[in-house]
Amino acid sequence: MTAPLFSESSINLHVKIGAAILITLVIAPGLPMPDIPTASWPALMLAIQQVLIGFALGFIMRIAFAIVILAGEFIGFQMGLSFASFFDPGTGAQTAVVSRLLNLIAMLCFLAVNGHLLMLHAFARTFEVLPISPGSLDPNGWGVIIEWSRELFLSGMLLALPLIIILLTMNLAFGILNRTAQQITIFAVGFPITLLTGLIVLALVIPQTAPFLVSLFEQGYSNMLRFTQEISVQP
Repeated sequence: MTAPLFSESSINLHVKIGAAILITLVIAPGLPMPDIPTASWPALMLAIQQVLIGFALGFIMRIAFAIVILAGEFIGFQMGLSFASFFDPGTGAQTAVVSRLLNLIAMLCFLAVNGHLLMLHAFARTFEVLPISPGSLDPNGWGVIIEWSRELFLSGMLLALPLIIILLTMNLAFGILNRTAQQITIFAVGFPITLLTGLIVLALVIPQTAPFLVSLFEQGYSNMLRFTQEISVQP
């Protein structure tokens, strides 16, 4: 429900349910299960605990794609495309067209490097670090999510930095031109030039973003395991 790719609204609900049942049938038989009556309050609390952990693990990987979407927002603002937005069913909000484009590219890169399989492998390994058992969890483990979310602005800005530098330099040049040649309508001339330059630079930068995206995915995997290690420590 929260993991990238698996939570996309374009995937049929029945397919999601079938995938969840299939993953459960593959992973559950090899897990040590606690001896708790099924119809009891401890079993209910344990189920809620596991659901919260699952939501957190999926949210950690979702942050990697949120970084890409934020970079698209930065780029769209500099290109003058911040007003070109539409409803994105994946995020459930209005998203800039550049953000949607970069998100699709990140999703394709995620599939190309078998990121969905690696994510499932990291998810399965979390049961080795944090077995299913009743008991409290260390609340400090949730700080891993907060620490990982700091990368939103840092990595998002790094991904958008080439276009920001070029387009900002062009805007400064247009500002100087507006002061020296005031008879030129900068808004009429500058917008198409800025948009065309942004599209050209974007076409040159996108093929070079694959290593950066793979690095984001690897950080997401490591933070999934780190989260389970931190939260499994009893206070």
